[in-house]
Amino acid sequence: MFEFSENSQDLQARLSAFMDEHIYPNEHVYAKQLNLAKSRYAPIPLMDELKHKARADGLWNLFVPPAHAGFSEFSGLSNFDYAPLAELMGRVLWCPEVFNCNAPDTGNMEVLMKYATAAQQERWLTPLLQGEIRSCYAMTEPQVASSDATNIELSIVREGEEWVLNGRKWFITGAMNERTKIFIVMGKSDPDNSNRHMQQTQVLVPKNTPGIEVIRPLTTLGYDDAPLGHAELVFDNVRVPAENVLLGEGRGFEIAQGRLGPGRMHHCMRLIGSAQRSLEYACKRAVSRTTFGRALSKHQSVREDIAKCFSEIEMARLLVLKTCKKMDAVGAQESRDMIAAVKTSVPLMVQNIIDRCMQIHGAGGLTEDYPMAEAFNYARWCRQADGPDQVHQMALGKQIIDRYAQ
Repeated sequence: MFEFSENSQDLQARLSAFMDEHIYPNEHVYAKQLNLAKSRYAPIPLMDELKHKARADGLWNLFVPPAHAGFSEFSGLSNFDYAPLAELMGRVLWCPEVFNCNAPDTGNMEVLMKYATAAQQERWLTPLLQGEIRSCYAMTEPQVASSDATNIELSIVREGEEWVLNGRKWFITGAMNERTKIFIVMGKSDPDNSNRHMQQTQVLVPKNTPGIEVIRPLTTLGYDDAPLGHAELVFDNVRVPAENVLLGEGRGFEIAQGRLGPGRMHHCMRLIGSAQRSLEYACKRAVSRTTFGRALSKHQSVREDIAKCFSEIEMARLLVLKTCKKMDAVGAQESRDMIAAVKTSVPLMVQNIIDRCMQIHGAGGLTEDYPMAEAFNYARWCRQADGPDQVHQMALGKQIIDRYAQ
């Protein structure tokens, strides 16, 4: 049986209490403030209020791993010990930001912890850890299949003491947010390099740099993900100092691989929370509604759907925890098989779980009266984010064949 550390158990209890006291009672307040704001991408007063409370309660930067504990206010949590905390946060999709544990900032902060210079960390990592600014990771492009990162076409050219960027990006999460100040941009700096994985470079680009144009906010299944937002961007002769390069020229693919592993796991941890909450809603619905003279909970089809949901959530949770254990023991690179298994199984499984729970709610399940429709959207786009399922299945299949075919 898996057993979490005393520190994790303490944080789970405190986080759960915080959710009960400050998050669930304020879901309608958050929605109202978002919908009444002059801009859907402006800071939300409630969010700032809750951040202050969370930090005062020591529930801040919980994602920071032990290897980078020096950047945190506590000793850092293993992937395994962080998983149940992320699951709790996943029950309300906007609340990870309350604890400074939201994507894409967590992944970007880890990139800066791993690969940035001291000067870069001081300028960008410190305010991100303080929750003062937001950030973006600009990789995906509309004109190429970005599931193959070597396809990326945005041009990054060295001219004297500057990098010049030209190209287009889309589905850049956080780009619409008014507090976003920094983009981590991946592009092609050496397109003729015989090693396809050495053609890319990543550079730090302040959002206010001349030449960056926000073309439009994008939606997924109709959701605009405000106040973060997914944007389409154009970089038109955008110039930044040569010192803004991350790790070094030609090492962009290496950074991308180092960033995406933990991020994929964090999404799946949160998705389990979304699924668990949906199941709880479905059970309450099943005993509160009657059809054909008896409660929904008495119908065999409803009981079967509830049983399937419970079983699949338990399977998903155990797969995530086993993968976290392996990552903690041997690192993300040596856990590629398990991470791929999680990435290709959990979002689809959660999508199906939430779909069943929505069905039990009838037409209401499709509305914003319940959290399930937006959570379904989250699960669905997670099957594309950080690499589509097919790419991970292809890589995992090769690994498994090589392992057992000898």
